[in-house]
Amino acid sequence: MAKRKVCVVITARPSYSRIKTALTAIQNHPGLELQLVVAASALLDRYGTASKYIENDGFNITSKVFMVLEGENPTSMAKTTGLGVMELATVFYNIQPDVVVTVADRFETMATAIAASYMNIPLAHVQGGEVTGNIDEKVRHAVTKLADLHFVASAKAAERVIKMGEDPETVFVTGCPSIDLAKEIFGNPVLDFDPFEKYAGVGANINGNSDYVVVMQHPVTTEYGMARKHVEETLYAIRELDMPAYWFWPNVDAGADGTSNGIRAFREREKPEHIHFFKNMEPIDFLKLLYNSKALIGNSSVGVRECCYLGIPVVNIGSRQAGRDRGMNVLDVNYDRAEIKVAINSQISNGHYDLDDIYGKGDAGLQIAELLATCELKFDKKLMY
Repeated sequence: MAKRKVCVVITARPSYSRIKTALTAIQNHPGLELQLVVAASALLDRYGTASKYIENDGFNITSKVFMVLEGENPTSMAKTTGLGVMELATVFYNIQPDVVVTVADRFETMATAIAASYMNIPLAHVQGGEVTGNIDEKVRHAVTKLADLHFVASAKAAERVIKMGEDPETVFVTGCPSIDLAKEIFGNPVLDFDPFEKYAGVGANINGNSDYVVVMQHPVTTEYGMARKHVEETLYAIRELDMPAYWFWPNVDAGADGTSNGIRAFREREKPEHIHFFKNMEPIDFLKLLYNSKALIGNSSVGVRECCYLGIPVVNIGSRQAGRDRGMNVLDVNYDRAEIKVAINSQISNGHYDLDDIYGKGDAGLQIAELLATCELKFDKKLMY
């Protein structure tokens, strides 16, 4: 019996950690053949070249799709999506997958979903049914309506997908594959690498043995004109905190130029002696860095997902994660440096929280691979090409 060809599309650095364990499980499953397409910002050096880490982990990339237009604004996001539909449609025609897997809620995810749907290729969506305070929510729900299989991270997410009219028999609560990686950290939580030696980055030389925080702040697409002001409030809060900080570059969303320019101007003007900036890290290294920190500051979904499972204190700034399910580890604040600083000190004083498994128990990748191998697919491939 021929193996079922599963095409997974990865378009950004966070998408890789969100699907890595599923890639491994698909690759190892006797009934599946992995087709891996890497596209958009996952290929670009300025966003950390996630493709390099994907290949280093032993995955063969079937096709690379360059589709990001410069601009970091709503127009470039819309045009990138359109270009992605065109390019991905060609890839799908050439490799003829039995099912396409798309991850989460980025605008490039929409391109994957549209191309697969119009080509009558069954579409599986990972992480549907969640709520956030960003354009990502519109994308996520739109992809849900285009998808044929739904691998959701929580019971509440499953309820939302079903209320949107999806067949309950196509909705599966698998948990999030990123929690699988977080679970691995408990087996070896030691920070067993030198971040500066392995990943370089720029900025101050931080004492690797001292207490530190991690910062990851992205622009909010519906507030992209405020991106520079938003990040400046966090920058000054971290400066006044006077604790070593590992700061990660923003993603490719509209407003990224404002966030990046705010960071560069601050770095040149203030010359902070306790902040070091990185583009990206391998998923496990990043989680180890997080686990050994005193807190995560910013607005990344890792704060409400992996950090929830690992019990890492989080100061969540602004509206980007509004409405998303969260654990007791998250303290929400506004874009105000004084408020941010008070919240950081409070979270550091609290220390680690208890494990919370609202986003999964650490076996999502295996569940997803088995479902992809056994679920009945909506379309007959022989009629598609």
